Amino acid sequence: MIVTTTDSIDGKVVGQYLGIVSGDAVLGTNIFKDLFASVRDVVGGRAASYEKVLQEGKDMALADMVERARALGADAVIGVDLDYEVIGGDSKTLLMVSVNGTAVKLG
Repeated sequence: MIVTTTDSIDGKVVGQYLGIVSGDAVLGTNIFKDLFASVRDVVGGRAASYEKVLQEGKDMALADMVERARALGADAVIGVDLDYEVIGGDSKTLLMVSVNGTAVKLG
């Protein structure tokens, strides 16, 4: 399955547009990650624990979208867009990753 942010694939022709497909992942962080991230905000540096959660969210959301595209018989998903949102606050921080694209059958 080809997944791309572009609206076309070099050397390929879109034979049929199958519709919009999406995938979502909502992941919880915990108080310890929040605490260490707060320290990183003050002293600088990367928050590796949050980066790991973000990557897991992207992987899950993309896999969900690809599964939905396959169910439609797609060969590719074009025009993919990833969005991120932080939900909550204080000790209940959630990270939401949404991904959308157009499922297509290549000609």
